Amino acid sequence: MSRFGWVMLGAIVVVVGGFVSMLSFGTGGVVVPAAPAPKTPGVAGGSAALVMPVAGYPVAKLHRDWGDPREGGKRQHQGLDIMAPAGTPVVAAFGGTIEKLFDSERGGHTLYIRSPDQRWSLYYAHLQGYAPGLAEGQRVRQGQVVGYVGDSGNAGPGNTHLHFAVHWMRAGDGWYQGEPVDPYPLLAGKTASR
Repeated sequence: MSRFGWVMLGAIVVVVGGFVSMLSFGTGGVVVPAAPAPKTPGVAGGSAALVMPVAGYPVAKLHRDWGDPREGGKRQHQGLDIMAPAGTPVVAAFGGTIEKLFDSERGGHTLYIRSPDQRWSLYYAHLQGYAPGLAEGQRVRQGQVVGYVGDSGNAGPGNTHLHFAVHWMRAGDGWYQGEPVDPYPLLAGKTASR
């Protein structure tokens, strides 16, 4: 086998091993194994799991839209849109620190939560508003209400949903940086198909 072949085989073994190490048998519910990112064992340091960021939203209703064209094909969608009624509570998918509360033209009312190990960031966009008293630098627990589903930013009036994104962060990355990771398999417990 060529050197390239051995390198590819090694990469495949590492990725498959990462997926297998994140399997959890018999847990049920909406808590699923953490991120299948090849750079680190998982969200928040390996054993943590994400919870559904929209309160009461069933996993079976998730629709994968990662990579779908946006703005007439100028960019690709790098998150997961979770459609829900305006005002539905949005919760911290893992415990961490509110790194940034930010209003932007595209995302509207947004917030970023950084994991305790600083390697992961969660991005929430199109919020109707933040939970009362929420502030940058505040620690939040997994499942704590941090905001409410809305249609702010470029979501369009009445198109209420949460745009949920996950980023793998390198040392020194700011809240607006990081490598996008498809959140669908993290929440749905399925492997990526695209």
